Amino acid sequence: MNCFVPFVVFLQAYRGSVRPFVSFNAKHDAEFLHKAMKGIGTDEDAILMILSARSNDQRQEIKAAYKKAYGKDLVSALKSELGGLFENLIVALMTPPVLYDATKLHKAIKGAGTDDDVLIEILASRTGEEMKDVIKVYKKEFGSKLEKDVCGDTSGYYQKLLVILLQGAREEGIDEDKIQKDAQDLYEAGEGKFGTDEEKFITILGNRSFEHLTEVFDAYKKIANTDIEESVKGETTGNLENLMVAIVKCVRSVPAFFAESLYKSMRRAGTDDDTLTRIMVSRSEVDMLDIRACFKKTYGSSLYTTIQEDTDGDYQKALLYLCGGND
Repeated sequence: MNCFVPFVVFLQAYRGSVRPFVSFNAKHDAEFLHKAMKGIGTDEDAILMILSARSNDQRQEIKAAYKKAYGKDLVSALKSELGGLFENLIVALMTPPVLYDATKLHKAIKGAGTDDDVLIEILASRTGEEMKDVIKVYKKEFGSKLEKDVCGDTSGYYQKLLVILLQGAREEGIDEDKIQKDAQDLYEAGEGKFGTDEEKFITILGNRSFEHLTEVFDAYKKIANTDIEESVKGETTGNLENLMVAIVKCVRSVPAFFAESLYKSMRRAGTDDDTLTRIMVSRSEVDMLDIRACFKKTYGSSLYTTIQEDTDGDYQKALLYLCGGND
């Protein structure tokens, strides 16, 4: 499998590791979870078995059935019984995907300092429609506009590119007439001049479709004799560089982008559990099978084995369920 292909390929079939459970019964699952948390001690394996084997839509149905049967919020009940990293992961699984993204963005902006890694990851990788849904949920949940909050925490060209991505308005398809011109414009904005025309980079990387940009990057390499990613790194710095590089990587392959992020989250001094949990949960119903394949192809070891080496306990078991198997 070639990891570096346009993201459109991955839309052709369901590529998530978590699928809707076939013989689903929300009432039965709610009863099962109630028994797992009733009395002294908690049956974490039972909780894990149910929630990791259900789609997010099914988990929302279980949540509703639980409240109807027992008059309690299921997430609150789970929080009172669980702890640590396992609790964080289970709560994440119980959160609708759009709300999960909105919550992560809010925390990234409103927490102590700005978590630019989260901003960059979500805004660079989500589709336009996904971002529009996140913006609506963000306003409803937190009472403020996401764009306003992002602008309050960022500045300069980095802020401009984030705002463009927040519009979720990339052009569609490939414009054959623009491919060569866009490639030439990028070259003249960076490698081909003294200094850098950041505005030109922002306009092209922020507005063109992924399919179109794939063609532009190929044309750029012929003009500049170097990859666009290397040019971006040479012409920009800091968060702007990180955001542009993330966009380039997502254009080439969203699964490969996440495979690299997962690898870095586990192969540094101490595991970055926030990133590990966020990606494993948010991609489990999207493209985890492709992320897994890219991980194995790029790093020579399976994602499953790497998770085993870097985590433990119920938290590890949950991550391995979300991984969907060992390559």
